[in-house]
Amino acid sequence: MPDGASTGAAGGAACGDLVRISLAIDPSCPEGRIADAGFDASGCGATVAAGSAAVSLLRGVPLLQAASIGAEEIVRELGGLSVAKRHAAELAADALHRALGSAVRGSAALAPVADRTLVAMSGGVDSAVAALLVAQEGIEAVGVTLELWSDPENDGEASCCSAQAVRGAREVAHGLGMPHLSIDLRAEFRAGVVDHWLSDHAAGLTPNPCVRCNGNVRLDAMLELACRLGSQTLATGHYARITEDPPAQGGRDPLLRMAADVGKDQSYVLSALSPESLARLRFPLGAMRKPQVREIARHAGLSVARKPDSQDLCFLAGTRHSDFLERHGGLGARPGPIVDLQGTVLGAHRGAHSYTVGQRHGLGIGSTGVGGPLYVLATDTESNTVTVGPRSSLLLESLPIRELTLHRHGACVDGVRVRSHGRRFPCRIERDLAVGRHARASIALGEPAERTAPGQLACLYVGDVVVGHGTITA
Repeated sequence: MPDGASTGAAGGAACGDLVRISLAIDPSCPEGRIADAGFDASGCGATVAAGSAAVSLLRGVPLLQAASIGAEEIVRELGGLSVAKRHAAELAADALHRALGSAVRGSAALAPVADRTLVAMSGGVDSAVAALLVAQEGIEAVGVTLELWSDPENDGEASCCSAQAVRGAREVAHGLGMPHLSIDLRAEFRAGVVDHWLSDHAAGLTPNPCVRCNGNVRLDAMLELACRLGSQTLATGHYARITEDPPAQGGRDPLLRMAADVGKDQSYVLSALSPESLARLRFPLGAMRKPQVREIARHAGLSVARKPDSQDLCFLAGTRHSDFLERHGGLGARPGPIVDLQGTVLGAHRGAHSYTVGQRHGLGIGSTGVGGPLYVLATDTESNTVTVGPRSSLLLESLPIRELTLHRHGACVDGVRVRSHGRRFPCRIERDLAVGRHARASIALGEPAERTAPGQLACLYVGDVVVGHGTITA
């Protein structure tokens, strides 16, 4: 093993085979040459041979050339492997790329290259087409995938951030002739996203973890990685745009704009990005519609052209919401009363933390027969009470928010969205607030809107341009 090496491992208990690869980067080389590499392995002979082949391919090559090595290259170096033994090459490739990712996050830093762009890849069709479009511009594209969560109870194939997703994204990138890096960000994701999600549920809130992930963890990590790889630009497969001609109400920083495909628009979950981050981001799909994206993928022969979109939160893929809360947050069954607005007990629930404002199904108490179906109006985790009532009781004319960030003067705000794919409601901020951060604010709605669970995000717009965001309070 080289001195001061970065190490990556793959395999283990599930298959009995384990490969560890260590590599050292020459700090004086602007291309990050692999000065030395070593490995150890346990398991079948093919696994040992695959680790040896990977090291042979690594030594002396620039970092991004090493990032183009995958299972196919390892198989060729070995002169071929049977189908039953191919897993050995895949394990060696996984270990190799984890070692590269560790090196990039550690001491490796490449010289700046003007036309190099990092592309965030999740293994799905959107990020694959974004990478294809960047490469077709003649720009040097480098793929990167973050491994954010690992849980044997999850469906790794359905998640966009599992070890399986990383491997799939790498295969797509290599198929496009692009180097690919994978970064293990599981500890940061747990601390920065999942732990907050669990604690908010324990407090009776319903947070949106995607907003926190995009605004504080995932994209920030990839922008930092871009700098270390000599790139100032990060492209993603999100459906959003960046306005080059922002409204004139104070400031000239770039702002986020809704995508052309309103049904796929992701400006809500990206709204916590800072203007400084937006200045370095590119959204190649922002002016496209989903069928067009799939057609581009099909025409290019991409293997993910028909891959379904992920639906669940990435860390919930294939597991029940309640099971996850109990397994990772200790929030198990805690029976308590379901009451109406007068305090009359109508039934029992399994734990106030499991319900959210606006929820209708899963209450187990039917309807009153007078006011129609019942909806959750409020939850109180301290008293362990769920309050229900008719839909009309959900309607609000104003929306209290905390921790408001404004990128333009509050007087220009004319719309608010309180759900990721919900409609924009006409609104105004009740006080003329300046650009910056504000502890509290109240949004006057132009028409009554259904109450949204405390902890969710309120995304503020001028037309289709995002100019601020805050957290909804009770």
